[in-house]
Amino acid sequence: MLSLKRNSNKLGVILSAVAMIALLIVGLVAPISAQSTSTDTTFTDIYNDVSPSVVSISVLATRDNGMGQEQQAGGSGTGFVLDNNGHIMTNNHVVEGATEIEVAFVDGTLARAEIIGLDPDSDLAVIQVDLPQEDLADLQPVIFGNSAALEVGETVLAIGSPFGQRWTLTSGIVSAVNRSIQGLTNFSIGGVIQTDAAINPGNSGGPLLNLNGEVVGVNSQIISGARSNAGIGFAVPGNLARRAAENLIESGYMDYSYIGITGGNVSLDLIEAFNLPNDTQGIVVGDVTPGDPAARAGLQGAVFGQNTSEIGQGVPQSVDIITAINGEDLSGISELITYLAAETRPGETVTVSVMRVGTQGTEELQFDVRLTPRP
Repeated sequence: MLSLKRNSNKLGVILSAVAMIALLIVGLVAPISAQSTSTDTTFTDIYNDVSPSVVSISVLATRDNGMGQEQQAGGSGTGFVLDNNGHIMTNNHVVEGATEIEVAFVDGTLARAEIIGLDPDSDLAVIQVDLPQEDLADLQPVIFGNSAALEVGETVLAIGSPFGQRWTLTSGIVSAVNRSIQGLTNFSIGGVIQTDAAINPGNSGGPLLNLNGEVVGVNSQIISGARSNAGIGFAVPGNLARRAAENLIESGYMDYSYIGITGGNVSLDLIEAFNLPNDTQGIVVGDVTPGDPAARAGLQGAVFGQNTSEIGQGVPQSVDIITAINGEDLSGISELITYLAAETRPGETVTVSVMRVGTQGTEELQFDVRLTPRP
């Protein structure tokens, strides 16, 4: 009898332990399932809310075939509705040279469109669809969010037509901010958003969305040797896109402020050569264009001497380092490009803080620079 009691007690302990393990498993699994369901619902709601504002664009265009000859070529991309007048934003490279533009809405509506304005500097464009007034009234314009408030790690969504697969939703995170990429001209685009959300050919011109369903970027470029998603995509910041849209609709073009320098970021060689603090940041002015705003204000390009043995090969004897503009600290060239595009207009005067370093020492200077339009 004693043996039976002991076995019974052991069985009870085992059953209790199994029950506790089961409870722990349920406790762990339930929140994960709830979180997954909540995320799925959010994505679904955003897609259902925003997809009527997203369009697929098909283009017949006259373009250079790479051998100096023009020929007709087809292309496609994505866009999104700006207002109830039928204005739609997309990428410049989607519609440039277009002789025919066809726009498709998610409900099956088809319409022809014409170009209203092009902005090759930021690779943005506005087109306008030809629809009856009652259909225009039914359009659902997007809502822009504040792209400057984005932080690395935030979830973002992209809606577009990758490889012709219309109204495809992809998700990812903001993997970097304040990137700089080349536009369609000699000027760079600043403040660019880097994301690992899948972006492929056909996504160009489509919206990058935050979890409020607001447009925070315009998907524009990828880095890939195979012309397909490799986890690095770039979107023109929404704040810049909103300003460009307003200008393109109003005047058909976009003016950017021009300061007239070429430059790069502070290097370790420069820090060591002039015994600067290791956390020194700013824009190293390589050249200033004679007669342009920076030159007129008094900024100087890098000066190289004949004997570089004392300060290192490739290190200038004296150089201007722009550290701030209108009191806003600058960490590098991308931030300067972003500030000029988003915060200034041609004709305005900005105060530029400069650290002039050289073999004779370091000076802290300020220059008032009157900006002009880009040439």
